[in-house]
Amino acid sequence: MISYLQIEGLTKSFGDLLLFEDITFGIAQGDKIGLIAKNGSGKTTLLNIIAGKEEYDSGSIVFRNGLRVGYLEQSPQYQAQQTVLQACLGEMKSPEHEQKAKQILTKLKISNLEQKISELSGGQLKRVALAGVLITEPELIILDEPTNHLDLEMTEWLEGYLSRQNMSLLMVTHDRYFLDRLCNEIIEIDRKQIYQYKGNYSYYLEKRQERVDNLNTEVERANNLLRKELEWMRRQPQARGTKAKYRIDAFYKLEDKAKQQQDSKQVNLNVKSSYIGSKIFEAVQVSKRYGDIKITEDFNYTFARFEKLGITGNNGTGKSTFIKMLIGEVEPDSGHFDIGETIRFGYYSQEGLLFDEQMKVIDVVQNIAEYVDLGDGKKLSVSQFLNHFLFPPDKQHNYVYKLSGGEKRRLYLCTVLMRNPNFLILDEPTNDLDIVTLNILEEYLRDFKGCVIVISHDRYFMDKVVDHLLVFRGNADIKDFPGNYTQYREWKEIQDQLAKENETSGQEKTATNNKSKQDTEKKKLTFKERKEFELLEEEIPLLEKEKTDLETAMSSGTLSNDELMLKSERIMQVIEAIDEKTLRWLELSEYI
Repeated sequence: MISYLQIEGLTKSFGDLLLFEDITFGIAQGDKIGLIAKNGSGKTTLLNIIAGKEEYDSGSIVFRNGLRVGYLEQSPQYQAQQTVLQACLGEMKSPEHEQKAKQILTKLKISNLEQKISELSGGQLKRVALAGVLITEPELIILDEPTNHLDLEMTEWLEGYLSRQNMSLLMVTHDRYFLDRLCNEIIEIDRKQIYQYKGNYSYYLEKRQERVDNLNTEVERANNLLRKELEWMRRQPQARGTKAKYRIDAFYKLEDKAKQQQDSKQVNLNVKSSYIGSKIFEAVQVSKRYGDIKITEDFNYTFARFEKLGITGNNGTGKSTFIKMLIGEVEPDSGHFDIGETIRFGYYSQEGLLFDEQMKVIDVVQNIAEYVDLGDGKKLSVSQFLNHFLFPPDKQHNYVYKLSGGEKRRLYLCTVLMRNPNFLILDEPTNDLDIVTLNILEEYLRDFKGCVIVISHDRYFMDKVVDHLLVFRGNADIKDFPGNYTQYREWKEIQDQLAKENETSGQEKTATNNKSKQDTEKKKLTFKERKEFELLEEEIPLLEKEKTDLETAMSSGTLSNDELMLKSERIMQVIEAIDEKTLRWLELSEYI
C-alpha cells in the first residue's frame, strides 16, 4: 500500500494550552479516515497544520513527492470581487475544469456562476469552496465539516461522490451516517493523544467502549491500590530512605493513573423545563410567500403536547421562515398561529448568537441570570452551570474570541437552556458541535418534558430525536410524515420507483396514471380507512416485537426440536404479516 502522508511525534500548543503531544499516524492510498474529538481538542488545528496553514511545535509531516492534496477549510476566504466561477476554478483555466465546475456547482445548487463572492451567504461560500476542491481531483482530500450548509439531497450526493472516487480522505464531520458509510478508519484525539480504529463509525463505537471499560477498570484498580499505598506513606514518615524509594516512586506513578477519569467531562443538560399546558399551538390557514416563491399556503396544523417534530427539506424551501413565523419574528401574509398561554420558547437559531468577543464567558451567562433553576428546589450558580457545559473555571474567565467555533455553539446552547423553556426550537443545532455533545443533546431531547421542533440536515440526529416529520418539498408543498428520516427515505424510494415504472410504461399510460394520481391525491381517507390506518400503527410494532422475541428464543439454545419447529413456522407468518401490513400502511399514509 502506497504511503501518502506520515506524521511523526507532532506536538502543538497555544501558550499554556497543550492540544496534542507526540502524536504519530499515517495515511495510505485508499484510506478514508474520520477525525473525531471533543470541541477545543484541536481537530481543525491539526487539519490546518497538515495543510501547511499553521505552525507546530515539534515533530514532522512528510507527504509523498508530487502528491495532489485538496483542502476544504471550515471558513474559506476569497477575494470579494471574484465571481463564483472564478473562485471555484482558481488557477485552473481549461474548458474541461470549467465544465466539471459547472456540473458540481449545479449539484450543490449554486446556479448563478457570475454572482460576486461578496454577495454569497456563508453556506453558499462553503459550497463554492467544496466544488473548488473536488474539481482538482486530488489524491488526498482533507475536509473540515463538509456537510455543514448542505441540505439532505446535497449531503447524499456528496456521500455517493466521495465513495465512488479513488482518493484518500481525511475529514472532520459531525455527520455520523457520513462517517459510517464512507470511512474505513477512525482517529480519535483524546487526552492530547490519538487512538486509531481500523473500521467505520459503528466499529469505532464498539472498540472505543472496550477501551474506556478497560481504562476504567485500570483506574478503579489504581484507586484501590492508591488507598493502601497512601496508608503506607502516612505510616512511614521515617522510612523514606533509599530502601523504600521504589515504593515511593511507584506511589506517584499510581497517583497519576488514579487521577485519570475517563468520560468524566460530559455536557450536563439536566435543566428544569417550565410547566406546559395542554394547548401548544395551532397553525390556522397560514400563507406566506416572497415574490413568486411560496413558503406555505393555507397551512393548518395542531401541535400536540410533548410532540417531537422534525422539519426537513432542501435549502430555500422555507423551513427557517416557518419557524420565525411561529415565534413571531416574521408575519404571515394571511392566517395566524394560536399559541398556548403556558408556552415558553427556547430558540436556537441557525445564525447563532452574536457574542461580544471581548466579553468573558462567565459574563455572557451572568447577563442572563445569576443562577439556574434545576427544579425540586435545586439551583446552580452560573459558574457551576458553565462547568456542567465543559467550561471549567479557567475557560469561564477566558474571552469569547479565544473559544473554538464548537465551543461558541455550546455556549449559545447553554444560554438557551438556562432560561428554562418548555418548547425548544432548534434550527441546525448539530453544526460545529462535537459528537459527544450531540449524543448528550439527543438524550436530553428524548427525555425533555416539553415540546421540540428540530430543523436539521443531520440524518442520524433526526432519526434519534424525532417521531415524525414535516417535509418541505418546495412551492408550499409540505408532507406530514408519521416516522423518522430513514423511514421517510424508504417510503420515498418506493414512491420514486413506482413513478419510474409508470414513466416507462409509455406516454399514454403515463398520462392516464398522472390523471389517476391527481385524482388520488385529492382523495381523503374514509372513516373506515382511517381506523384501519390507526390499527396498523398499533399492530406493526407489536409484530416487530414478536419477531424479535422469536429470534431471541430461537437463538437461545434452550428450545426442544418441537418448540423450535413451532417458532420457525410462526416467525415466517409474522414476517409475512409485517410485510403485508407495512405495504398497506404506506399505501394509506399517502392520503394522510
